[in-house]
Amino acid sequence: MQNYKLHRLSDQPILKTSDVRPAMEGFEVLGAFNPATCLVDNEVVMLLRVAEAPKSQSGIISVPLLENRDGVPTLTVKHFPEPAQPYDPRVITLDGKVYLTSLSHLRLARSTDGIHFTIEDKPFLFPARMDESFGIEDARITFLDGKYWITYTAVSEHGPGVGLAVTTDFTDVERVGMILPPPNKDVALFPQRINGKYYLLHRPMVSDIGKPSVWLAQSPDGVHWGKHQFLFGGRGLTDPRYAWEGGKIGAGPEPLLTDDGWLVCYHGADPTHAYSLALALLDKNDPSIVLDRSDEPLLMPELPWEKEGFFPNVVFANGWVRWPDGRIWVYYGAADSGVGLAELVRE
Repeated sequence: MQNYKLHRLSDQPILKTSDVRPAMEGFEVLGAFNPATCLVDNEVVMLLRVAEAPKSQSGIISVPLLENRDGVPTLTVKHFPEPAQPYDPRVITLDGKVYLTSLSHLRLARSTDGIHFTIEDKPFLFPARMDESFGIEDARITFLDGKYWITYTAVSEHGPGVGLAVTTDFTDVERVGMILPPPNKDVALFPQRINGKYYLLHRPMVSDIGKPSVWLAQSPDGVHWGKHQFLFGGRGLTDPRYAWEGGKIGAGPEPLLTDDGWLVCYHGADPTHAYSLALALLDKNDPSIVLDRSDEPLLMPELPWEKEGFFPNVVFANGWVRWPDGRIWVYYGAADSGVGLAELVRE
């Protein structure tokens, strides 16, 4: 992995929060980031995570979420006095319950050059079930069996789980449902079957024992998953050279098949919650075998718009595109406030 480099294609974000209009009346966009991407007929299709919240009022915290009203999940806004003490801008505990301060959905954007995007005003996927009542976040797209499989984090008061939707045209979409229950996230499907089985990477969340790590699972049909096994974890706990992934790690976009094996992009967070990007290589016939990993991060938060934003010091990739000429472009969220673009180069 040491011969791969990530080179920014711009010192400015290609998409900013201010480029996105709110989908809900009376709301504002707090962040537009962490996009899933794929190539469809030489057009880059992006599913952008858009976090919206009611317009701010002095001294008031307004929390958007779905509530069950007569059996129908219904968008609701709860209002609380703003706490006097400092709090996480994303997650807050009020009256003994944990809430998200915004509601995320997936917004479709398209580009013919991979740089300049037209963003739709209406959501492509909006929270619609109670297991999505706190939002839909951080999608991945994999083209598999003639259709586009979209995995995403479905968040509710019961924690983050993994939802699945499929489409053939990014116009009509079928919501399959939750394929991995809470607490889990960061799911990336492999783009082809291996020895007749579907495979995915996922990131179970742990409590007192263990650290969040990348796991592997397999399935006969792409919906029912089993044979879960630990794949790799952060090395920072035992070796200070890897402090950049000492907090937690998780898989990024769908793995890419190369001559050397399955190329996996993943993020690592240090104990201060600064996120970086790295690579792993898995055996092409048996992805449970890790052949190689990055010794150093390929991309770290360095530019002002990567270090400052809704959640600072973050570069987070869950979308990349391999062009017909072999170029690999990595789309990454920056500080939960915009999207950057880098090219993965083998030197």
